[in-house]
Amino acid sequence: MKLIVLGLNHKTAPVDIRERLAFGPDIIAGALRDLTGCNDVCEGVILSTCNRTEIYAAVQDGAEEEMRRWLSGFHGLEHERVNPFLYAHAERDAVTHLLRVSSGLDSLVLGEPQILGQVKTAYQTAVDCNATGKLLGRLFQHTFSVAKTVRTETAIGSSPVSVAFAAVNLARQIFSDLSEQTALLVGAGETIELAARHLHHNGVGRIIVANRTVERAHDLASQFDGFAISLTEIANHLPEADIVIASTASPLPVLGKGTVERALKKRKHRPIFMVDIAVPRDIEPEVGDLSDVYLYTIDDLQEVIDESLRSRQAAAEQAEEIIAFHSGEFMAWVRSLDAAGLIQDYRQRAEELRDEVLARAQRQIDAGKPPAEVLNFLAHTLTNKLLHAPSSRLRQAARDGDASILEAANELFQLEQTRTHANP
Repeated sequence: MKLIVLGLNHKTAPVDIRERLAFGPDIIAGALRDLTGCNDVCEGVILSTCNRTEIYAAVQDGAEEEMRRWLSGFHGLEHERVNPFLYAHAERDAVTHLLRVSSGLDSLVLGEPQILGQVKTAYQTAVDCNATGKLLGRLFQHTFSVAKTVRTETAIGSSPVSVAFAAVNLARQIFSDLSEQTALLVGAGETIELAARHLHHNGVGRIIVANRTVERAHDLASQFDGFAISLTEIANHLPEADIVIASTASPLPVLGKGTVERALKKRKHRPIFMVDIAVPRDIEPEVGDLSDVYLYTIDDLQEVIDESLRSRQAAAEQAEEIIAFHSGEFMAWVRSLDAAGLIQDYRQRAEELRDEVLARAQRQIDAGKPPAEVLNFLAHTLTNKLLHAPSSRLRQAARDGDASILEAANELFQLEQTRTHANP
């Protein structure tokens, strides 16, 4: 068997193709059963996120084309339409790819931590579906260990590299403990969702999501035990907010100076931290002139983000070195499996020859031959049978000038050392 990864991601395929090839939670169990039912696919794990769909598999030779056709066929798409967007990696390259993905080196945001949790979930789903075996089991456990090493030994995840992460990081600096704070998130797009995740992860006390479409706001808020309001209700709830992060597509500001002034009076001038990520702005610039308001725009955060990116790029170089080492370590284990099988086969053959010669020797003893003669027969015959095939191969290697086999035999049986001791 060999390892292979087949997939596509945000670098190789547009969003409409990624959407068509995604595996939702409701279909992934059936997909794993179908995948491992293919003739040449022995084990499989399917990783499907908003930015990638990848199949990790232990396969027989020649399975790549079968997997390519399976992926497009499962989703009802023509193979010719999907194939140009796919990439494939085998053996060590496949191992390196999984380690890079799990460590955040292949993500849309360098070093982002969410992907490792998604990889763990994908693997556990495959385990629950009995789609994994010895090879993928060892690979994914190895991957989780290496990803942890990358996180602890490098600064790959220590600095914010997204606007949402930078905003939440600044909020932590201002309030230190977010557990008593209320966050008002204006909008319900990808950036606001990411901000909500970071706030929730950092233990924010309460989340309010305001959006033009209340249903979308409710969908997002419910993921974090928050509640939803419409944009028209912001003025009523702004006095509750210690943190405001705004990112809508509105052509006009959503929050004006007057609304914020009234909120500050009701708050008895307890400070509000505000981040306006939108372009054009969601918060009137004059709000920044108010006492007790800390207003940051996307330009203010960019310097933080740029510095963090430089830091993560340096950490990424360290991470690549760690991954290169551990990829080689895993492939050494894979090669040891081949040796184990070969040793087992050789021992079995030797035992068969032993039993065959022993039976002949026993018959000779039963026929009355002297034990010394039978022992001599046993030793001579067994030695000849065990050495016949290797001797023939070595003679052929000598005739062909195949020095590698002769050198390997020298090293394996320590023949040079034996000759030296025999001829001092």
